[in-house]
Amino acid sequence: MIKNRKGDVIVTNEKQNELLKKLYGTSDGRRLLKVLTLPIVSKAVGDFMDSSFSKPLIRKFIKDNHIDTSQYIMKRFRSYNEFFTRKIKPDRRPVDTEPTHLISPCDSKLSVYEIEDSSIFRIKGSRYRVCDLVKNDFLARRFVGGYCMIFRLEVDDYHRYCYIDGGNKTGNTFIKGELHTVNPIALRRYNIYKRNSREYTILHTDNFGDVVQVEVGAMMVGRIRNHHNEYHFRRGEEKGMFEFGGSTIVLLFEKGRVLPDRDLIRNTNENYETIVKYGEKIGIAATA
Repeated sequence: MIKNRKGDVIVTNEKQNELLKKLYGTSDGRRLLKVLTLPIVSKAVGDFMDSSFSKPLIRKFIKDNHIDTSQYIMKRFRSYNEFFTRKIKPDRRPVDTEPTHLISPCDSKLSVYEIEDSSIFRIKGSRYRVCDLVKNDFLARRFVGGYCMIFRLEVDDYHRYCYIDGGNKTGNTFIKGELHTVNPIALRRYNIYKRNSREYTILHTDNFGDVVQVEVGAMMVGRIRNHHNEYHFRRGEEKGMFEFGGSTIVLLFEKGRVLPDRDLIRNTNENYETIVKYGEKIGIAATA
């Protein structure tokens, strides 16, 4: 279930949820998933979405998902993927520039959890540990006592994401995996954060210490496009984008570095995700 920052309960993507119930909730659906998640199928779908043959899908997607095109820089798109990664007008996503304010890296549905020793996080029925995400026990132990923030993007969200602060980053580490949807319905059957392909980096930030950012791919395609390897970045600067499909970003914070906004923690404790937007304040530096 989802709430906005005002506390209103929101219902989204009912048609998509029904389809996923059939895929993940029936034996025939799960047999079909074994085919859909094969690398050769993923590549074929990706190639189609990059081609001009996919253009007829754009108009239907806009209609079915009630996309407000006035928010975006619209043009004659050469493919569905070019439309899917369309840029938003800068004035529609102002970035909070207060140095001690933690900002959201993307438009998404956010959950916030404390990281305890040997924590197993439950996200709509799925269980995973930090070390499962990054496949690095030593790195995972650094974040015990801190916070784990999960930003779940749906297909109608803006699929570009930004840096949460100024600083420097390490190179990107890619972890190959089977691609499954990040929709919560799927989590009842699959631990997708262990099965999906993902990519992470360590952000050495100016105001929030060392932060691990993990991008998680989605069912089929699930392509992650990060712009930089080792790099000096600025707050609000675009870090990358997801192509075709819902995806997820996970941020890991060290102990004593951030204080998430109280409504985000309260909503998570009540089993609600919270709608947040790219560049919006979601917390403060703990030393502020």
